[in-house]
This record gives sequence, structure tokens and C-alpha cells, in this order.
Amino acid sequence: MAATAPRLQRQFPLLDLRPSRTTPTLVPPPPPVEPGQSEAVRRLRASLDAAVAAKVTSATELIRALDKRRRDDSIPTTLAPLDALLGGGLRRGNVVEIVARRPSGRFSVVVSALAAATSMGEAAALIDLGDHLDPQLAAENGVDLERLLWVRPHTMKQAVMAAEMLTATGFQLVVIDAGLHPIKGKRRAPDAAWVRLARAAEGHGTAMLVSSPYPLTGTMSEGVVRAVSARPKWLGKGNAPRLLAGLDATFTIDRHRHLRPGATVSCELRAVSS
Repeated sequence: MAATAPRLQRQFPLLDLRPSRTTPTLVPPPPPVEPGQSEAVRRLRASLDAAVAAKVTSATELIRALDKRRRDDSIPTTLAPLDALLGGGLRRGNVVEIVARRPSGRFSVVVSALAAATSMGEAAALIDLGDHLDPQLAAENGVDLERLLWVRPHTMKQAVMAAEMLTATGFQLVVIDAGLHPIKGKRRAPDAAWVRLARAAEGHGTAMLVSSPYPLTGTMSEGVVRAVSARPKWLGKGNAPRLLAGLDATFTIDRHRHLRPGATVSCELRAVSS
């Protein structure tokens, strides 16, 4: 290199072969681009003061923020003791299972949850494998039938498939009621079906309630609540005919990801007089 440098310098007078001592300039990387951020929004924020640009929000970002805030909420069952037991109600994006073999008021919890969701303006779906819903009584108990989709499958497999499809379409409350023992059709759906259903609920922010005579969801549910017992309350004394006024139901947590199992509450379920 030392021998050839003078010859190259004579042939190319403007060529500088001396080692460069210039300090390289570090170019900062471009700021990260948020998903869904348009070029117009980026240019607008770049032209504004940093304090002002931080407050500029696009419609896409606003929808995403509202959706996140919405998922932090719960859909109440309107049964105050049960909502307190669950930490506020049915959390969006999670599956809660309520189980009881004997008549114990669990279908009353289903109707109460549907009434709460539809009265809030949400769209709700009831997958009624046990065929227990009476639309007239449901309306009298506060369910807005115009916001309720009533599905009547024949097997548990059909019920789980319907729940997964309705969750993907945007229903904010999906309820599966398996009816009484024995469950119609195949007793249990495959474990993979409950895995898909739990992921669909989480992905779409759907509150899901499963009502069954025995546990079905396994570890895919956020919590399992057992309806322990129900004591009827009657109106009337002596030889006069008696009318059923309601039930005193007891619920306890069998398993929960965030709450301590064993907690128990009692709820008064009153019959609606027409």
C-alpha cells in the first residue's frame, strides 16, 4: 500500500488516501410506529409541540383505548351478594361456571345476568341446551328480548360450537345452560373445544357464563361457583293455598384464579308477580 500510494496519487490528484479521522455521526433510529397509525397522523404529530402532540388521538387509537377500558369492566348478575363473591360480576374476556345437580337457583342466575346485560344495551346470547327459557317470564324479570338471541341446540357439541361462533360475532354476554342431569347428547365436549372457547372469549372481550349440573370447563374457566342449596319461601298460612314467593340460594366458590375458594354467600331469589 505504501509503494502504490504515490503512483495512485499522481494518477488521481484529488484522491485522498490518508486515513480518515472523522468521527462517525450516529443517526438516531426513526420513532416506532404504532400499529394502525396513519401517515397523516404521524405528520401532524411531527409538526406540533411535543406536549400538544401527545394529546392528539386518532379514531383508531380511541376505539382501541375504549375497548381496553371496556374489558376492565364486569357485567353484573344484579344479585348483589353473588356479584360481591365474584369480585364485581362476570368479568369480560373470562369464563365463569356455575354448577349444581339439584334445583338450586342457578337458572335464576342465568336470567338475572341476561337481564343485566340487555338492560345495559349489550347484545346477549343464551344457548339453551336444557330448553328452560320461558320468554314471557324472562321479559317480566327484566330481559330485553330484542337484544337476546335464543339458541336451542340438541347436543353439547352443538352448544359449544354455537358459543364459539357467537363470541366471534361480538356478543358481549354468552350463556350456555346445559340443563339438568343427564345432559342431552354427548355428556362432555372435548377439552380442545373449551380451550378454543376460552381463547375466543378472551380475544373478543366476551363475558361467558356456563351453567351445568357438574363441572365441564376444567381449568379453562376463571372460576367455578357451586350452588349449594336452595330453600323455598312460601306465601300463605293455615289451610289457604300457598304460593311460591322465592328461594334462599347459597353459593360458594369451588375454584378461582384470583379469589380464595370456600367463600360463601346467600341470595334471595324472588318470584315476579304478574
